Amino acid sequence: MNDDELKTVRDIMTDVRVAMLTSTGEDGTLRSRPLTTQDVEFDGEAWFFVSRDADVAKEVAARPDVNVAYSGSSSWLSLAGRAEIVVDRERKRKYWNNFVEAWFPDGKEDDSVVLLKVSGTSAEYWAGAGRVAALVDMAKARLTGTRPSDAGDSNTVEL
Repeated sequence: MNDDELKTVRDIMTDVRVAMLTSTGEDGTLRSRPLTTQDVEFDGEAWFFVSRDADVAKEVAARPDVNVAYSGSSSWLSLAGRAEIVVDRERKRKYWNNFVEAWFPDGKEDDSVVLLKVSGTSAEYWAGAGRVAALVDMAKARLTGTRPSDAGDSNTVEL
């Protein structure tokens, strides 16, 4: 991944922050849930807070392949990777904030609150021109009987 690609991935993660993390349940079904990204200085890893007893913690312990999807008003990112539960008090203190405390009211010293780290293996993104530009392009295509233009930058990168 070059610096421009890394910046695009980082920008999407920063703009969106809340992602849908998809893991595989015990019965093989895909299960998704929203999680807030804690470290947006993306270097190939994404960090989230979860409860040690949550289904997602058990799922990634048994089947670590996951996908993290970000969807903004004009950009989308799909981050494939391997997840693991991490107990790291220093990092936990670093990422702790009022939003996290709302979900985990017993505070950052609560041992049932752990970090979920996703080490990315690949990222696929699409960064569009924005909602208004896309709507104008679709309307123009409809009126002229043509297809909408490809109004965005897309790429798949290996991490």
